[in-house]
Amino acid sequence: MSYQALYRAWRPDTFTEIVGQDAIVRTLKRQVMSGRVAHAYLFCGTRGTGKTTAAKVLARAINCLNPRDGDPCGECEVCRALKAETSMDVSEIDAASNNGVDEIRDLREKIKFPPTLTRYKVYIIDEVHMLSTGAFNALLKTLEEPPEHAVFILATTEPQRLPATILSRCQRFDFHRISIETIIERLMVVLGGIGRTASEEALNEIARAAEGAMRDALSLLDVCLSYTDGEVTGQLARDVLGTAGRGAMFDFVDALIDGDAGSALQQIDAVTRRGGDSQVFIRDTAAHLRAVMLAGAVKEGLEDILEVTPEDAERFRAQAERTDAAAVDRMLELFMRAEPDTRWASRPRTVLELAAVRACHPEKESDAAVTERLSRVEKLIEKGVPAAPARSQSRPAQKSEPDEAPRPSKPKPTPAETPPQAYLDAVRRLTEENPTISEPLQSMRFIRFDGERVTVEFEKKRMMHKILLERRKSLLEQALCDAFGASVSLVMTVEGSGEAAGRKLGATARDVINQSYDVFGRDKIELVD
Repeated sequence: MSYQALYRAWRPDTFTEIVGQDAIVRTLKRQVMSGRVAHAYLFCGTRGTGKTTAAKVLARAINCLNPRDGDPCGECEVCRALKAETSMDVSEIDAASNNGVDEIRDLREKIKFPPTLTRYKVYIIDEVHMLSTGAFNALLKTLEEPPEHAVFILATTEPQRLPATILSRCQRFDFHRISIETIIERLMVVLGGIGRTASEEALNEIARAAEGAMRDALSLLDVCLSYTDGEVTGQLARDVLGTAGRGAMFDFVDALIDGDAGSALQQIDAVTRRGGDSQVFIRDTAAHLRAVMLAGAVKEGLEDILEVTPEDAERFRAQAERTDAAAVDRMLELFMRAEPDTRWASRPRTVLELAAVRACHPEKESDAAVTERLSRVEKLIEKGVPAAPARSQSRPAQKSEPDEAPRPSKPKPTPAETPPQAYLDAVRRLTEENPTISEPLQSMRFIRFDGERVTVEFEKKRMMHKILLERRKSLLEQALCDAFGASVSLVMTVEGSGEAAGRKLGATARDVINQSYDVFGRDKIELVD
């Protein structure tokens, strides 16, 4: 069988597997459970956010013979036929290539006939905004009053191009961009499922480059995995994506703020020599300057807005303090104007270098603020005078730990390889409440419980599952504490690690001692530490 791309192989089969669209998923599941299925749906949103996937799942769910909490069972005859795409009762139409009046008239004739296998005949029209005016008019009456056995699901990235008469006849669902954190967790699940690994730095680079599209993230990961048989590193991901990396962007923007055109040009040369793309570099610079602009205006919650770590947020704030808002606005406009120019320029690198030099010399720009130009002139006059030392940032005092509450009685230890019922209850509860980590939980192997710690083990090829669950460790430990009724910690190990080897060594030593007792007798053997 030929290789199947990751975004196809890992396309969700149920609503529960769809990530990042919780409100939409919850609404559709309740409609399926209650039987209140609308005759026309409109799924809107940017590329790769799950519109077509949700349409396929909805088509299976409303026709499933044994739905489970609004999800298709995947086992009945209907589910298997729709999954294999061998049923004529669900039709997918690409409006980009079937946008004429004749195609819609043919659809209107076919829709009159009842389904052969399923309960509903479902028509999924992708990129519906590409239909012509005549096709929209031909569809209008059928969409308003279709037969009872027909359901329309329209998907589009440009809902503003649809006539108001079409919009008013559909239940509209807007699919938003998926957060970086959600994309990273999904990539970890995929990597764990295929037995590959990637550093968190690499996953961050891929998730940022995907711009909220899960399909793009999986496609980029697919390319990165093709480059190596080992772990996907951050540098490899940057080489594939043509980006400079977060650290390099901080250094480049520092040069722009200091007006050091020489340093900025040297950094551009270094990135270009590594194979970086000039247009991508300009786009990354504009995104970084936007972050600096927000850092100067937002006092709290910057990490959530930018979806960055607290350390990176502090670095953005430090850069915002070193310059004024007018300078950041001017540099941001420079690079935003330069980005489309690189598409048509014969030398895109020259466009990038010109933008960098202009950003470093506000005194030569007519649109630069007077204060910024004066500040630059003063720096030139005082050339050679060392800059004022950066203000030392006092570290916030660490909060004193509250007094520990009295511990309840410890539960009894459990022999190795025998999962206690409390552990099984905790895993089952976590799986039901957090379906996105159900697969990593299934790959977690119980080792032992010593009364205070639960030790689990992962296969080496499931390393990404271990990393993903470590990010949710507090959630796992809370579930264990609730199940055991005591304070319990969780220790995650890898197959063949030191702890597992030590456990095997201890077992071997015990076997030797027991054999010695049998041969020589217990009264003739003395154990010495």
